[in-house]
Amino acid sequence: MAATESLIDYLHAMFKGDIIAIVPQMAMSAGTMIACSCKEIIMGKQSSIGPIDPQLNGIPAYGVIKEFADAVEDIKRNPHALAVWQLIIGKYHPSFLGECRKAIDLANEIVLTRLKSVMFKGEPDAEERAKKIVEALNDHEKTKVHARHIDIEKALSFGLKISRLELDNELQDAVLTVHHCYMHTFSNSQAIKIIENDQGNALINAVR
Repeated sequence: MAATESLIDYLHAMFKGDIIAIVPQMAMSAGTMIACSCKEIIMGKQSSIGPIDPQLNGIPAYGVIKEFADAVEDIKRNPHALAVWQLIIGKYHPSFLGECRKAIDLANEIVLTRLKSVMFKGEPDAEERAKKIVEALNDHEKTKVHARHIDIEKALSFGLKISRLELDNELQDAVLTVHHCYMHTFSNSQAIKIIENDQGNALINAVR
C-alpha cells in the first residue's frame, strides 16, 4: 500500500487530480485504490474492480484479525482450547495483529481521502458518499475473498462516478485495441511490464 499511495501522490503532483481511470478488463486491489483516486472511472460490461482489503505477505489482514477474535471467544468458552489455538496463533509474530489493523486503517484512509478531495471534490455530501464506498470495498465479510470481481453495475451501486465505455464507440475501439495489443504482447513475448506514453516512449521490463 505504501507503493500505491506513493504512485497516487506522484500522479496527483503531476496532473493536479485531473485524471480519469480507464479499466478495459480488471483493476483489482491497488488498481482499485488508484481508480478511486481519479475524477471518474470508465468501465465496460466486461470490466471489474475489486476489494481493497489489505494483504500482508499474501495473508488477508481481516482474516488474521478474525482468527484472533475467534481464538479469544473460543478460549473464553472452553479454556482447554488454548493449546490448539497456541499452535495456530503462534505462526504470527507478536506485532502482526497490530500491523493488520494499521493496514486496514491505511487502506481506508487512502481511498477515503482521495474520494473526498478528487472524485467528489466540492460536493456537499462528499464525506458521506466516500464513506459508503470505502465500507463497500473494504468489507471482507461481504466480499468474502480478495479476488472478488465487482462489475460496473455493482460499482455504480456503491456510488462511484463511472462512465460506460460502450457509450462512446470511438473510445471503446481505441481502448480495447490498445488493451488487446498489450495482452498479445505479454502472451507472445518475455515482456512483463510496459509503461508507455502518447509520444511512443516506452519502458519495458522483460524476463530472460
